[in-house]
Amino acid sequence: MLFGELLDEAASTRMLNEAWEAGIDAFDSAEMYPVPQRVETSGESERILGRWLKTRPRDRAVVCTKIAGPGGMDWIRGGPVSLSPADIAAAIEGSLQRLGTDHIDLIQIHWPDRYVPMFGEVEYRPELAYTSVSIEDQYDALTRAVDAGKVRYVGLSNETPWGVAQWTRLHEDPPSDTPPIVALQNAYNLLCRTHEAGTAEACHATGVSLLAYSPLAMGLLSGKYLQGAIVPRGPSGPSDGPGFLCEHGGRSTDRLNRYRGRYAEAESRYGARRPVVEATREYVRVAGECGVSPTELALRWVLGRPGVAAAVIGASDNAQLRELVAAAEGGRLPDGVVERIDAVHRAWPNPCP
Repeated sequence: MLFGELLDEAASTRMLNEAWEAGIDAFDSAEMYPVPQRVETSGESERILGRWLKTRPRDRAVVCTKIAGPGGMDWIRGGPVSLSPADIAAAIEGSLQRLGTDHIDLIQIHWPDRYVPMFGEVEYRPELAYTSVSIEDQYDALTRAVDAGKVRYVGLSNETPWGVAQWTRLHEDPPSDTPPIVALQNAYNLLCRTHEAGTAEACHATGVSLLAYSPLAMGLLSGKYLQGAIVPRGPSGPSDGPGFLCEHGGRSTDRLNRYRGRYAEAESRYGARRPVVEATREYVRVAGECGVSPTELALRWVLGRPGVAAAVIGASDNAQLRELVAAAEGGRLPDGVVERIDAVHRAWPNPCP
């Protein structure tokens, strides 16, 4: 998601080369990437990945990408964007062209074509409900893409328990030769454990694997934003109200600071509210006392959770990539460390839903 914005093509290629040599062979993109999204760079992440794929055996790479839903980005597919069968077909054709491949290994619906609480929204608001394209119509379009050999597997992203159940029902009842839903890509990390309260059950019951995105909470769990973080004080103490933004610490070049005001998810879900800052401090402390880096603690915790098939990582440079690879190779955290993590979670539960 950073290729073509934070990382130019040369830097992206160096990172892809090093990732490949380290054994990483699955790559996740989206038609709207890079982020922060803008018309001038739209689709560039797929183009960069596609040009690099030409230098590697295609049958050894797992290429995943995502189809954008409604969201005001009228430059995608000529806008306004929806998930109509025609839009889905056009999105797949566009991604195939940008990726320079004849098939996509995993296609995912990036977010639903209906109202759902997302990116820090904690309540479902019935008055906002809408559905412009039925799940049945979307599924039929994806099934046709699988039948045509353009897509191998189908997945979801930013979905709810109800959504997972509806999608999987179309394959299971009655049993058919239509494609199963194999993966759900949702946020999951030490600061955002919303998955455990609903989609975890839905995934377990339907055999859907979790691809955990933002395993480091957009970098917060590395601890780098704690230095100089400002948590504003109100009449009754530090503000902990939902959506109250204040200044993260860290360097001006760190991603959340560099693109401040352009990251909707960063500022709605991961704003520097008091519970976010305090929970992060506690996890950093636990990491130090347990002899691992904060990055290693966060990533190994995610990878050790039930139902997690993979963590979707993003690095700003090759040094970060090497740290992430080393952390992932550490295996599941000892039970004693997990117990200490759970103690922090009880004190500061789910501050970034």
